[in-house]
Amino acid sequence: MSLACEGIRVLELTEALAGPYCAMMLGDFGADVIKVERPGVGDQTRAWGPPFVGTESCYFLMTNRNKRSMTLNYDNPQGLEILNRMIAATDVLLVNNPNLSSLQKRHIDPEAQCSKHPRLIYLNISGYGFNGPKAGLPGYDIVAQAEGGVWSFTGEEGTNPVRYPVAIVDISTGIYSTIAVLTALFARERTGRGQFIDMALFDTQLTWLANIGSNYLNAHEMPTRWGNGHASIVPYDVFKGGDGKLFILAAGSEAHWSRLLPILDAEETLGKDPRFTSNKLRVQHRKELNLLLQDILASCPANVWLSKLAAVKIPAGPIHTVDEALTDPQTLARSTIVEIEHPTIGMARSIANPCRLRGTPPLYRCPPPLIGEHTESVLSGMGFSAEDIQSAKRAGAI
Repeated sequence: MSLACEGIRVLELTEALAGPYCAMMLGDFGADVIKVERPGVGDQTRAWGPPFVGTESCYFLMTNRNKRSMTLNYDNPQGLEILNRMIAATDVLLVNNPNLSSLQKRHIDPEAQCSKHPRLIYLNISGYGFNGPKAGLPGYDIVAQAEGGVWSFTGEEGTNPVRYPVAIVDISTGIYSTIAVLTALFARERTGRGQFIDMALFDTQLTWLANIGSNYLNAHEMPTRWGNGHASIVPYDVFKGGDGKLFILAAGSEAHWSRLLPILDAEETLGKDPRFTSNKLRVQHRKELNLLLQDILASCPANVWLSKLAAVKIPAGPIHTVDEALTDPQTLARSTIVEIEHPTIGMARSIANPCRLRGTPPLYRCPPPLIGEHTESVLSGMGFSAEDIQSAKRAGAI
């Protein structure tokens, strides 16, 4: 099976989540990803737990498959020399450093490296990018979620904002970074030149404003908190069946609404109520409608309603727990759980890359590496002699 990024070497000088997620996706597509870690410590997520499986944190296992790990101290002069030799043989350099001056001090900043290596694609991830009044400040997912505006309309009406409990900004930045790298590789095929890519968590979080951002930019409308509801579509919310189980009902179009009424035996009631004859009116009267719907839906168990809704193709579904989601028949049918044999913990499991390419699909070749597991093989494969490697060890560079 051919791999889309086969022959592309990625040097990953990132840790935590956004950069490693991007590197993992590129590895899934066939790139040779070399993860450069600090000697003795490694990626900070190696210590993010519990839970741990043996000595490995589940957090690290999540985002580091399809990589080789080497340790390198590039604050050490010999380590910096090794790094520069490696960059010269690299297609994509991934860095996450908020301080341009720190990179310039080591002469591994974008301008220095891209001028020296015109085909290099250099991507840096930081909280705010390399320009603007907040450039250089540390970036964290929780801060980006707060400053990016999304928190202001999370939670139920009258409550405090709620952080999304998964690092959505880091993961989204990793995905956007992957898109940017693949775009830059495609451009390089046509121009012969690489480029610098300046990715910021803050920029990514702003894209999550989506229609809410458009509402403000174009109509100067500020959002309110709808809880699990939708600002512009009703009914689109959580309801409870007669057995007490919660489920989602999302009648997002007039066609859905017209098919919903017979299921509810409400054509002569809700269907003829002037408050509910269009989505615009249903949005205006959401509280009244949701209460009436809940009264009807309490008459049967949730699974009965879900069967009826599925039969007429109205979007609806149960609210799964994590274990239910990961063992759902659809999850299993789509092979969305990756299993790779790991050298110390047995089977390492992770969630598959969702990009389903028929001709060049993702391939899961390597488990998340042990710290420094591939240091010598990486260096020897890049032309370093056995004496070079031993010298670097004696100097504390690797």
